[in-house]
Amino acid sequence: MCDCGDQRPTKMQRVNGEETQDLGESHVAVGSAVTAPKTENTALAGAQPFGASHYSDFLSNVSNFKIIESTLREGEQFANAFFDTDTKVRIAKALDEFGVDCIELTSPAASEQSRKDCETICKLGLKTKVITHIRCHMDDARIAVETGVDGVDVVMGTSKFLREYSHGKDMMYITKSAIEVIEFVKSKGIEIRFSTEDSFRSDLVDLLSIYQAVDKVGVNRVGIADTVGVANPRQVYDLVRTLRGVVGCDIECHFHNDTGCAIANAYTALEAGATHVDTSVLGIGERNGIPSLGGFIARMYAADRDYVMNKYNLKALRSVENLVADAVQVQIPFNNPVTGYCAFTHKAGIHAKAILANPSTYEILKPEDFGMSRYVSIGHRLTGWNAVKSRAQQLSLDLTDEHIKAATNRIKVMADIKDQTMEDVDAVLHVFHRAIANGQDVSHDKVFDRLLEQHNQSGAVEDETSETQAS
Repeated sequence: MCDCGDQRPTKMQRVNGEETQDLGESHVAVGSAVTAPKTENTALAGAQPFGASHYSDFLSNVSNFKIIESTLREGEQFANAFFDTDTKVRIAKALDEFGVDCIELTSPAASEQSRKDCETICKLGLKTKVITHIRCHMDDARIAVETGVDGVDVVMGTSKFLREYSHGKDMMYITKSAIEVIEFVKSKGIEIRFSTEDSFRSDLVDLLSIYQAVDKVGVNRVGIADTVGVANPRQVYDLVRTLRGVVGCDIECHFHNDTGCAIANAYTALEAGATHVDTSVLGIGERNGIPSLGGFIARMYAADRDYVMNKYNLKALRSVENLVADAVQVQIPFNNPVTGYCAFTHKAGIHAKAILANPSTYEILKPEDFGMSRYVSIGHRLTGWNAVKSRAQQLSLDLTDEHIKAATNRIKVMADIKDQTMEDVDAVLHVFHRAIANGQDVSHDKVFDRLLEQHNQSGAVEDETSETQAS
């Protein structure tokens, strides 16, 4: 239980990454150090009941994966995105602070400014690797290796749709071009990945054939790309597991979110033996984008909290999301994993009671691990007396459980007309406290209404006096 000496509700301007004007008027912050009653199960409070299975696939990399962060490549394809050099530098530094394994940049062959920006970011001295994404073409490769990048990601479409309507090349040409580019980039001492595009609508024999060919010449990673977001987790598992039996190099996966499976597909790919997953901040990218960095991290945290916390600076997530949200002029969604303002907000009475006793009852993520706070909403018809009791204790009001229950019923009656602000809830609690101290019976409507009006009027007078003194 948090100890709040100040009896006024805190006005929250930004809650878990979301700008808000009035959340503090209806929600109460609940401290992270809520202590569960000492029971036989207390030792399990910190456990992750839905962590990585003890019986998971022996090829699984759920506890040994790397993030290729593509906000500065895939993210530039988002409808609202325009990143000038300064913005790119700030995003790159923020991602480096978070601790992603690689930052992927737009091809330096895309434009002169893209080339300059690539060179600028390569000179920042970041801890993370800086790589760029190019077409499977020698002209692009020659430009890329001169920028100072640590790695080059090469891609070429292999589905019948892209071969017929995009580049018009057959598989023999694609394989020959891939080997030529890979050998050239490797000769410069730079790591390289080759990915097929639209992998899940490509012929399986074609895929395995080209992956075997590039693996043989020493590519660092092969990539699978669900370019149109058509794949489901079962298809992903089957393809990655099959590929894992064909190549010895690392496997990178790139999933689009057109059908809402991007994060689930990424997790499944790791279970099947993939090693790298592409993300972008807030999931921005072409159309509906790819796995969001925050959403993917939340999924992996639930599987192996220790691995994720030891590897990544989770408390830096909110700042990088705010930075990108501002840059592309979007609001962080209310239900965004981790940083959405509802992510750790509890409303139902049954939930609130359990949360106050032990947060693990209704939270699989610990907000404090991400630098977040949990809140309990109590000014509504669904509120429970345990949540109201918590607020009374924060206000240092000595009320019995029976008094709290009576006050809660009053709040519910008032909330049937409209949701109550925290100020309204506090007023009810103060009225009950004073009335009981003075021997007044607030169970009668007229008595309660008169005392509440007096309380509100005295508050208005105090506010006017404070304003006069301040002026």
